[in-house]
This record gives sequence, structure tokens and C-alpha cells, in this order.
Amino acid sequence: MTFQLFGIGILSWITFLPVLGMIIVLLIPKEARGAMKWTAVGITFLQVVLAVVIYANFNYNLGGINSQEGMQFVEKAKWIDVQGVSWFGRVLIEYFLGVDGISVPMVILTALISFIAVIASWKIDKALKGYIVMLLLLDTGMMGVFVALDFFLFYVFWELMLLPMYFLIGVWGGPRREYAAIKFFLYTLAGSVLMLLAMIALYFSVTIIDPATGEKLHTFNLLAMMNPANFEPNSLLAGFGTQMRTLAYAALFIGFAIKVPIFPFHTWLPDAHVEAPTAISVILAGVLLKMGAYGLIRISFPIFPELAQKYAFALAVLAFINIVYGALCAMAQTDFKKLIAYSSVSHMG
Repeated sequence: MTFQLFGIGILSWITFLPVLGMIIVLLIPKEARGAMKWTAVGITFLQVVLAVVIYANFNYNLGGINSQEGMQFVEKAKWIDVQGVSWFGRVLIEYFLGVDGISVPMVILTALISFIAVIASWKIDKALKGYIVMLLLLDTGMMGVFVALDFFLFYVFWELMLLPMYFLIGVWGGPRREYAAIKFFLYTLAGSVLMLLAMIALYFSVTIIDPATGEKLHTFNLLAMMNPANFEPNSLLAGFGTQMRTLAYAALFIGFAIKVPIFPFHTWLPDAHVEAPTAISVILAGVLLKMGAYGLIRISFPIFPELAQKYAFALAVLAFINIVYGALCAMAQTDFKKLIAYSSVSHMG
């Protein structure tokens, strides 16, 4: 199913609408504070409307799991196509968006939480233009993560969230904002490096046939990575249960576990929650933590199903620790934001 407005797919609209809002806000004189706030409200409200349109037109009876046939509102085009780069061969990166029953609820949640966060930011006075620009950029990054079906594109959106969150905490946060922002940045960056290594290994292990030329080429297509038949024989991650696949699975798992966060990678969250502005705390609890779990469900488990099954009990133990440890820590807190942080750890378990 495709759904377009002015020749542009609805998923592109809902993802990049905040970028349009950023441009408008940047053009507004800094004295017109009300205009900047209402622009952000209008943009995020339009996102909510588009999310409702997606929900209303989504076909819940459509079959297909981890395949393009099971995706709806698909938008696919060549994004970066470089011929014969040294020993890499042809590099093809696609602009590939789509949603299914896993991602649609997250799209709706992101739109709704972003709208609420803008309303909650109404009393922000310090560097208002910069704050709104960072908030809208964060919105685009979050939405992009839930609709991207190309690993490289997913990674771009994932990293796009890092800088806005760093500045939103580090500039507009509480007394210990610099410490909390740097801690968040370092934890997330460490996870991103591990994810990047796994992504590169997957890229050089998976091939598809270009329907236009009949040429075999490596791909970042997530759906292709979920099909074991697309792994090249004797490639780094070919086969099942090999040591290299275990390392790649572990790298992806840690990268996403930091964002969930799963014990013992959770220590950045209480500081970030306490020091972040209230609106950003809403986004942290409402959307950002879910992205880690979404990454595990969307990417890690389908690409490495045998390892997901093999280590299911270990994951269940970690989840149990998260639930109990997070709940006990929450009970001991006297700071409301820190209580929310630890309860979020428990809930994500």
C-alpha cells in the first residue's frame, strides 16, 4: 500500500515534517517567541494527524513477516549508488521506508509524545530557538528509526538523535547537566560503535541481485539480512551459530541494551532523567527507551534467530533482574524524576 501527499510518501512526510518546522523556526526572528512555539505545536500536531491516517489505513490482515510483502506504505528508492569503489565493489544504499504491525504503534507513540513534549516546553525561555530546533531534530531521528528498513538509514536516524539529546540535556538541564549529558553521550556512543561493527560485518556477508542490472551486490537492506539464503557462502557471518555470528549478535545486543537500558548498562538513565528538562524526560521515558527494545525485535532477533533462541534464557534472567532491581531502586527514591527513571528500567525489563 502506498499513500502520497503532493507526490511524497506519507512516511517521508511524518519523518521529515519536523525538519520543515526547523527551517521555519530558524527563519523566525528570535523576538517572535510565540510564533516559534506555535510553529512547533503545529508541526507536531500535523505529525499526530498523519499518524492517525496511517493507523486508519493500515491493513491488519496483511500477511508476511520480515518481508517486503508484509510492509505497508513502502517507499523505496536508490539513495547512494557508487560504482566500483576500490575493493568494496559497487556501494548501493537505499532510501527504504515501511511499517508493519510492530512499527505502527511506535510511530503513533512517537508522534503523540513529541506533541506532548512541545506543550510541556511552553515555559522554556533560555535560547528558545535553539531548544525548539533541537527538539524537532530529535523528533525526526526518533520517527526515522521506526520506519527505516535499510540498516544504514536506520543507523543515520539512530545517530541523529544523539547530538540533540546531548544538547537538550547539557544546555537546558539541571545543575549537573554537563555530567549527565556526557555520560549519556559516552554510553550511547559506545553502543553505536558496536552496532556499526555488526552492521559492516552484515553488509559484507549479505548479497542480493539488482533487478535492474542482474548484478550481485552487497546490501544494507534489513529484510534481505533476515533471509538466511542471502548470506554468501564462506562469508564472515554465513551459517548458523558460528563464533563470528555470536560476536555480531553480542555487539548488536549491547548496542540496543544500552538504550533499553538493560542492567548493567542502565546507569546513564537516572542522571539523564533527573537533569533533563521535564519535556525531555517525557521523551526519554516515553519513546527513547522503547527504541532499544524495538531494535532487538526488529533487527537482532530476526537476523540471528538461532542465537536469539540459544540465549533466550540468559535474556530472560537479565529481564528479571531489570524488573526486580529497577522496582527496588524506585521504591528507595525521594526524587520523583529518579523514581520514574528506575521504574522505567523495571518496566522495560
